[in-house]
Amino acid sequence: MKATKIALGLLVTLGVAGAAGWFNLDKETRGLLATLPTNRDLLFWSQAQRDAAFRALDRLPVLAKARVVPAGGTTLPLPAGAPLKLPLDVDAYMTGQRSAALLIVHDGKLRLERYGLDFDGGGRWTSFSVAKSITSTLVGAAIRDGHIRSMDDKVSDYIAQMKGSAYDDVSIRQLLTMTSGVRWNEDYADPKSDVAQFNNHKPEEGVDALVSYLRRLPREVPAGTRWQYSTGETNLVGVLLGQATKKPLSTYLSEKIWAPAGMEQQATWILSRTGHEISGCCIQAATRDFARFGLFILGGARVGGQAIVPAGWLGEATTERTGIGRPGRGYGYQWWTYTDGSFAARGIFGQGLFIDPKRKIVIASNANWAHGATDPVASEAREAFYRAVMKAIDDEAAEAPGAVPKN
Repeated sequence: MKATKIALGLLVTLGVAGAAGWFNLDKETRGLLATLPTNRDLLFWSQAQRDAAFRALDRLPVLAKARVVPAGGTTLPLPAGAPLKLPLDVDAYMTGQRSAALLIVHDGKLRLERYGLDFDGGGRWTSFSVAKSITSTLVGAAIRDGHIRSMDDKVSDYIAQMKGSAYDDVSIRQLLTMTSGVRWNEDYADPKSDVAQFNNHKPEEGVDALVSYLRRLPREVPAGTRWQYSTGETNLVGVLLGQATKKPLSTYLSEKIWAPAGMEQQATWILSRTGHEISGCCIQAATRDFARFGLFILGGARVGGQAIVPAGWLGEATTERTGIGRPGRGYGYQWWTYTDGSFAARGIFGQGLFIDPKRKIVIASNANWAHGATDPVASEAREAFYRAVMKAIDDEAAEAPGAVPKN
């Protein structure tokens, strides 16, 4: 009876359009949504609330509004390859990750595809900060298209309302490498942190909410001298992109990547309270399409043989531009980098996209980690899984007929 009352209350809240969205949900999701959160502070939702909402954010306007990213008419095939023999129990790994989806594509072939949490290939799961790497690629496209003159242009050259703030001294390059030197707290467990509070900030009249929040922040160190992770600044990149291209980010993403790269399903992009796509977060897409984005990057971000980004730009984006204080790891233009040449996009609660150009591997994963946004045990297990896949591919190559033995 209690669950029924909650569901009925939800339908009243959503109104006619929201009610239609409710009945379009699958049965399992409707059952989960009996515990739908009543607030927008997803960092502090329960595990059951996250299980429900992560697959349905774009269909629940009481939580968020979204804009569609249309796919094109031609889908890039993902032909099945031979099942990859891994030196671990994949089911146990997925249980530990609380995986909703796990895909491995090697040399263009789908070598593993598994789903969990009552999710499947027809659904869309939210990306969280995997969207940062997609936003970065759109910056490269905007430079190639002439909308942005240079990576070294200042933020306030494109966002006039940032003039007079600490961002007068910050370049687009420094935004993308998260080296602005402006104060920011990204502690997901702290309800008073910037990352927890900026979405609820009440802006000045006529000023974008994000711009209003960020332009008040003080400088802590000179620009370019310190790496500090900041979702707010990736969101600022999105505002800058919108100003430069004169288009919504969802439209630009569809034109430059989603349609020409052969995505199977439309995606959606969650909007801020002032109607801009939240560029540091929250693209909802099928896991196969996240994998296709990985293949697009692996192939040099090319459409019809022509790169959508300037020559050399993608190589810079996916290799270390700044250290992060961990041996063997660094940060590029919104990509996490490794010294072996591989790189990754990462989102809180276990979303991930790993790309290894040397071995032609793409691993796409969606999850809802049991112990919160940044579960260190689950994170290290995912890193170990990446290494296990790389080893399996190496072992397979070594055993292939005609393989040259290693000394």
